[in-house]
Amino acid sequence: MLKEFREFALKGNVLDMAVGIIIGAAFTTIVRSLVDDIIMPPIGALVGGVDFSDYFIALTLAENGPTTVDAAKAAGVPVLAYGRFINAIIQFSIVAFALFLVIKQMNALKARIAKGEEPAPSAPPRQEVLLEEIRDAIKARG
Repeated sequence: MLKEFREFALKGNVLDMAVGIIIGAAFTTIVRSLVDDIIMPPIGALVGGVDFSDYFIALTLAENGPTTVDAAKAAGVPVLAYGRFINAIIQFSIVAFALFLVIKQMNALKARIAKGEEPAPSAPPRQEVLLEEIRDAIKARG
């Protein structure tokens, strides 16, 4: 059983998948930073200087409740953090668009490679070349 597991774990597909997961995790960090640090601040400025990540609805009737999601969670107040959900939707849209662009470019590259990889016609055997030369020489004389 240990031998079978080792063979499974060392197959190319498993290693490729592991690399993909690691790169995906790194890409997620980049996208999260892109959304939280680059895209959301200008959008927040356009809608009045607010940050979507702190849009929430407290599910208690406290009059002077916390003003941020993190403060509410620290105080034990249940909240609907719909602003963070908006951020997650934007993040997903960016990831989906980035993957679309990558796949589109990969398909275009594959198409270019496929066009360039058509097998070149092999050279005819030497006998055929000689016979064609003899034929052409006979035609030229007569």
